[in-house]
Amino acid sequence: MRKDLHGLTLSTDSTEAADAFDRATMAYLKYRTDAGRHLGAAMKADPDFALGHVMSGYFNLLSYNTANLPAAAEALADARRQASRTTTREAAHIEALARWIDGDLDRGLEVWEGILAEHPHDALAFRLHHFNAFWLGRPGTMQVEVEKVFPHWSSEHPGWAMMLACRCFAHEESGNYTLAEGAGRMAIEADPGDLWAAHGIAHVLEMQGRRGEGIEWLKRLEPNWEGGNNLKHHLYWHRAMFHMERREFDEVLKLYDNGFRDMGSPLTQALPDMYIDVQNASSMLFRLERHGVDVGQRWVELADKAEARIGDCLSAFTLPHWMMALAATGRTEAGDRMIEAVRAHGKGNGTVARLVGRIALPLCQAVLAHRQGKHAEVLEHMRPVVSDMYLLGGSHAQQDVLEQLFLDSALKADAGEDVRLMLERVSGRHPVPPQRRVGYAAAAARYAH
Repeated sequence: MRKDLHGLTLSTDSTEAADAFDRATMAYLKYRTDAGRHLGAAMKADPDFALGHVMSGYFNLLSYNTANLPAAAEALADARRQASRTTTREAAHIEALARWIDGDLDRGLEVWEGILAEHPHDALAFRLHHFNAFWLGRPGTMQVEVEKVFPHWSSEHPGWAMMLACRCFAHEESGNYTLAEGAGRMAIEADPGDLWAAHGIAHVLEMQGRRGEGIEWLKRLEPNWEGGNNLKHHLYWHRAMFHMERREFDEVLKLYDNGFRDMGSPLTQALPDMYIDVQNASSMLFRLERHGVDVGQRWVELADKAEARIGDCLSAFTLPHWMMALAATGRTEAGDRMIEAVRAHGKGNGTVARLVGRIALPLCQAVLAHRQGKHAEVLEHMRPVVSDMYLLGGSHAQQDVLEQLFLDSALKADAGEDVRLMLERVSGRHPVPPQRRVGYAAAAARYAH
């Protein structure tokens, strides 16, 4: 058996397969598009490599697209066929993949934590735990796990920048901005092309209202993003968010068309309905329209894709973003069908299914009602879940669009107590006072007392 780049035993005797697996791992950790190509080379060198099949399953699930579930299930079956020759660690990865496919992410997180307790250098287990904990709205879980494994890592370990970047983001989402910024800047020093570190610092700067600094930070690092995957688009979105706060709406639209929703980009053409890209686009169009900006026909292509994805509820946080596109284009019938599909999915027992039924469903209903001018109805849908929206995942910066949705309806319904509720809520979550935030300043001035 061979060992991986962190000294962990692999159930393959092929040096070529092990080396290609290492390249796939590093490409995944660095958010590069060639991860799948390297994994393909590993599997060609050893078609019986169990952990390679598991990684293939993981990669299919990372897309949050039900169309890829069969491929993930096939990869799981292939991995299980090699059970007699897998290591204990690899067997645990097989279980984690099975739990993820079944929607039991609570158990999946436990399995990855068990792997890391024995093997703190298992970068794949760590990064998948970090990813899934984030999309379940559990920054505390992210923070605890990174602090458990961090003492075992150093600059001598491949992926050190990744570890620092994850430490940065976990602490940023937990409000520990000083520690987060230090870790993120150390990561960029170690690897200027680490997209997750660039992202983590962008969040720190966003939360602290350091807008000009944020724009320059991302512009300076952009030349290092060659070969990056769709996270690159999200970094352009962050840059647009800084311009949004400065009311530079023309610049926001330029970044929309040429950065995070560039329809001619090879990344967009390869994955035109990638969940993070949909979140970027819909949330920004919603914000722009709140400020009276004409967004033209930009909603239409998003709505077309939303109709095609009705019934796909793997990404709970994306659901209200899909609904924004349907509602904005007046596709009420499609919106009603989507609500019924979300309701049906929410009756399941999986970790995400429960969140879909309890939280995403009323948010989708609220989005549709908002576009129809039924603002009292929006508030009725959102009040019971407004304190639990974070459980759908997404960062503070991403969750902001749902808070603005509530605030906008509260203002239009002249519901002063609801306006104050949201202003107080965001004051507690965001260090920059509402008076200095573009989406909240008018409400704060009106309801100052």
